[in-house]
Amino acid sequence: MTSASTKRAFMMKVSGLTKHYGETRAVDGISFTVPNASVFTILGPNGAGKTTTLEMLEGIREPDSGEIEVFGERLKRVTRPVKQRMGVLLQDGGFEPYLKVREILTLFASFFEKALSVNDILETVALTEKSKALVRTLSGGQRQRLAIGAALINDPDLIFLDEPTTGLDPQARRNIWDIVSGLKARGKTIILTTHYMEEAEILSDEVCIMDYGKIIAQGTPKTLADDLGEETMIEFHGADVPSQALERLQACCKAARSDQMMVTVETEHLTDTMESLFAWSREHDIKFHELTVRQPNLEDVFLTLTGRRLRG
Repeated sequence: MTSASTKRAFMMKVSGLTKHYGETRAVDGISFTVPNASVFTILGPNGAGKTTTLEMLEGIREPDSGEIEVFGERLKRVTRPVKQRMGVLLQDGGFEPYLKVREILTLFASFFEKALSVNDILETVALTEKSKALVRTLSGGQRQRLAIGAALINDPDLIFLDEPTTGLDPQARRNIWDIVSGLKARGKTIILTTHYMEEAEILSDEVCIMDYGKIIAQGTPKTLADDLGEETMIEFHGADVPSQALERLQACCKAARSDQMMVTVETEHLTDTMESLFAWSREHDIKFHELTVRQPNLEDVFLTLTGRRLRG
């Protein structure tokens, strides 16, 4: 017999969620649905309302209005029994540096009515060999895996990962990606925020883009990119491109912009635009460095919608 929770196609549903601070509308009436066993990613520039949204969903901050439905229960705010089924990774775990890895996980296990074996968690986050190590001796990637382990100790159905790979080297970042993919394969639902577009594209089933407290786009990474149309993107480093030259470039393509040392050209007619681009480079004595031609991606969606890169 199929349970009611299995029949539901979503883990969480948010309707008309708001949080205002005086005149500032930090979160301004947002609504979305998080599917079961998926990675749902919230993207947005600083000040977009991502952190405030997560804090309300986690039960850390109370909404001014709106409704949250999670685990089949409609709530005005997240209650303690609901929190027992959630796992939360904060941006800064703040672990006591002179405690050992196993001691940290044992401490977190004591906070919950039900907890997994510490040995199982150590294996999940690949820290078995570091179980007796002091927190202060861990690398950045190992500390982040410990923080994820602490968020998983209660075997949560819904996991919040707030920028889990910020500041990590590429190898450590990919180790975290493997953990996230493994959690999803086990049927867990993950709500993720990240500053890395590649991370969002690789991990996400659904992406929600926020700006100024509102949701401005939502969909899979592919459908969001497809919505841009038939454009081809041409990119090259252009720190020294004068504004007047950029204006001339905009006249021979669908769009051209310069952002953080990079010039991006959008075109629906690649051959014609490439010919115009080479003529433009000769006219303005501009050399192309690391020129690439590619199809639109999530970064382009974000730039088109917000006018800046995620870290801009």
